[in-house]
Amino acid sequence: MKIVVCIKQVPATGADKRYTDDLTLDRTSVDAIINPLDEYAIEQALRLADAGIADSVTYLSMGPDQAAEALRRALAMGGDDAVLITDAALAGADEWATAKVLAAALDKLAPDVALMGMASDDARGSLVPGAVAAMRNVPLLSYGSELAIEGDAARVRRLSATGFDWITAPLPVVATVTDQVGEPRYASLKGIMAAKRKPLETWGLADIGLSADELKGAALTVVTDARPPEEKAPTERIENLPAAEAATKIADWLAARKLI
Repeated sequence: MKIVVCIKQVPATGADKRYTDDLTLDRTSVDAIINPLDEYAIEQALRLADAGIADSVTYLSMGPDQAAEALRRALAMGGDDAVLITDAALAGADEWATAKVLAAALDKLAPDVALMGMASDDARGSLVPGAVAAMRNVPLLSYGSELAIEGDAARVRRLSATGFDWITAPLPVVATVTDQVGEPRYASLKGIMAAKRKPLETWGLADIGLSADELKGAALTVVTDARPPEEKAPTERIENLPAAEAATKIADWLAARKLI
C-alpha cells in the first residue's frame, strides 16, 4: 500500500507575517517550517509504515524552490522519497489552484491514501482536502483522530460531541487527520543524514499535465485588502469577592454584552 503525505511549508507560527505590494503573503522574510498540523499526518503515515501496513511513504508539496527544505525535514522523520511541484505560474495560488495541482500530481503518483493535515497554519481554510477528493472523484475521510487500513478500505476514527464514529470508505481515498493521532516524532541525527540521500524530484506544471492557462492566473479569488486583527480588550478579573457578589458581576457583564 502506498501513502502520499501532502505537506506545506509555512511561515513560522510566531513570525511577524507581512504582505507584499500585491497582497500575497511574504514568505521570504521570515523563517519557514513544516505546517505544524501536517506533522501529525506525517506521524500517522509513519506509524502505518512501522506496522508494515504501508509499503512506501512519499511526501508531496507545492511551493517555491525553498519548500524542498520542508520535504527534507519530513524525510528526516522517515519515509522514502519526496516530490516538489514548483513553477513560476503558481505564485499567489489560492485553494482552488492548489487543489488542482495537488490532484493532478496525486493522479500521477496514484497512492492508495493521500494523507493531509486538517488545515494549514497560514490560512486555516481546510478547503484543499475536500477539493482534491472531489477533483479526483475519490472519497474523503476527514478529521480523523486515527487512520486504519483494513483490506481494500480505509477508515478514520472521528471524535464527536457524544463520543466517536468510525467512517469507512473504499481505497483510494483522501484523508485528513487531527492533532489527536499522537505527537509527531523528532528527526534523529541518523534520520537527518539519511534524508540527504533520499530521492527528491522536482516537477513543473508540464510534468503533471497542466498548463498555466488552465490555472487562470493561479487564483479564482482576489485579495482586495489586508489589515492586522484588532487588539483584544484587556482581560477583566473578578477577585476577592464573596461568591454571590462575584456571580452577580459576571451575570451583569454577560447581560451587558447580550450574551445572556
